[in-house]
Amino acid sequence: MPPDSINLQDLTVVLPTRNEAANIRPFLDSIPPAVSLVVVDASDDATPAIIEEERPERTTVLRRPGGIALARQLGAEAASTTWLIFTDADVEFPFGYFETLCLAGRCDAFYGPKLSLTEYTGYYRFIAHGQQLCHWCGIPAATGSNMCIRREALLAVGGFDPCLPCNEDSEVMWRLKRSGFNVTYMPELAVYARDHRRLHRGVIRKTMHSVARCVLLYTDLMPSRWRTSDWGYWGPEKQREEPPSAF
Repeated sequence: MPPDSINLQDLTVVLPTRNEAANIRPFLDSIPPAVSLVVVDASDDATPAIIEEERPERTTVLRRPGGIALARQLGAEAASTTWLIFTDADVEFPFGYFETLCLAGRCDAFYGPKLSLTEYTGYYRFIAHGQQLCHWCGIPAATGSNMCIRREALLAVGGFDPCLPCNEDSEVMWRLKRSGFNVTYMPELAVYARDHRRLHRGVIRKTMHSVARCVLLYTDLMPSRWRTSDWGYWGPEKQREEPPSAF
């Protein structure tokens, strides 16, 4: 049974990066010095150099090409702490986030929402309500930007599926819950998005993409030839002609 509280020294942030030089400094500034950081980087820009310069202590940078699921798994295997926080470089942890996390009750994994203080604030709140609804229905709806898993539990279910180019976050939480681990949603444990590139390509497009893939994955109806495709999720951003509107 996991302990009732967590120490900062028990935490490692696992971060996959690819050309995040524009986002990485605010992200690094939001992590307490006592928390370890493992970065799995596939960049061809200055991202790894910025990380090593800005946060030389308690930081490991692995240079590995590959998809996001594999990067999360490699980071988990490289970490040595009891708890692993999985996130993305385009978010920030707000003041008090880690203190709230350390007070988490007895569980094996927990996740929180991703919100925004700038663009698409209504959309992010809508998705957070959807996460709460799914949790009430017994289905974890985790975001890879904001989830924490006990390392022992993650390894017990085989870790992340490296074949998945996206939705690897929810899929691993489903396997944890189905294996009997305690998975909890914490709406008070929010991170804040700073980069909205995929929403700029279309709110409805992104939402339908996620919903359709998650339904097929959860019900095990996803054809194998579709499982390894991202359906255009990681395609290049299209230039916006109109300002974004909130959901």
